[in-house]
Amino acid sequence: MENIISKKDIKIVFSDIDGTLFSHVSNRIPPSAVKAVKALQKKGIKVYLSSGRNYYLIRKSGVLDILRPDGLVMMNGACAAVGDVLIYKYPIPSDVVDAMIKFSYRLKFGLTLIEESEGHINMIDDRVIDAHAKYGTRFPQPRKFPIPYDRTVFQMIAFCDQFDEDLFLPHLRNCKAARWDEYAVDIMPRDSDKAKGIQAVLEYYGWSMENALSIGDGNNDVDMLLATGTSIAMGNGVDGAKKAAGLVTTDIDDDGWEKAMKAVGLL
Repeated sequence: MENIISKKDIKIVFSDIDGTLFSHVSNRIPPSAVKAVKALQKKGIKVYLSSGRNYYLIRKSGVLDILRPDGLVMMNGACAAVGDVLIYKYPIPSDVVDAMIKFSYRLKFGLTLIEESEGHINMIDDRVIDAHAKYGTRFPQPRKFPIPYDRTVFQMIAFCDQFDEDLFLPHLRNCKAARWDEYAVDIMPRDSDKAKGIQAVLEYYGWSMENALSIGDGNNDVDMLLATGTSIAMGNGVDGAKKAAGLVTTDIDDDGWEKAMKAVGLL
């Protein structure tokens, strides 16, 4: 890993969870990463978790039993919280949710609709089971989705292949996709991403993107990696994340998170 000049203006670190801070190979946060997060916070640098998960799924991961982040950017930037206070919400328009439900029934794939504090899925098949098994998560409570849908949705997950995604995505108004598994893809508004949630947090503190460091591994991390003044991709990350980042650290299970913070001079 190439060493770079220390960034003296970094006041806050935004870290993805799955594949960045939490390893799905060892099924834990590497002890070196736990130590590094706490050391940063002791120095006065705030550490936020920036995830595709909502609060319920972040809590279920067990990460909050080990770390006490200063806040959360959730559901790929659709919600942001400073401490326990929600400061930003960007829901998906109801007509887009209804259109997605129709596509899921027509093309026969599982669809998860994620709300502020819970989520539901309309059907469970092998693709749903396999995707959740890879990431050590449990699928949400099944529910028959009414049309029009009767709750506020912040993110959608379609459990389908690229072929089905190419069929429905052009027909969803102002939406984009971030695939995280062969059979699982996040669907969100085109103008919503982790960078937007991060911007809301920075505006709360009166800081700029130059004061922020982001670190991630997946396709849904690309926007925040491109937006923050300092950006790092994990060695186990996808090519898109590595191309977007200013620095590539080692694998998550090779103390990649801690090494990244040392490389930029924060530790």
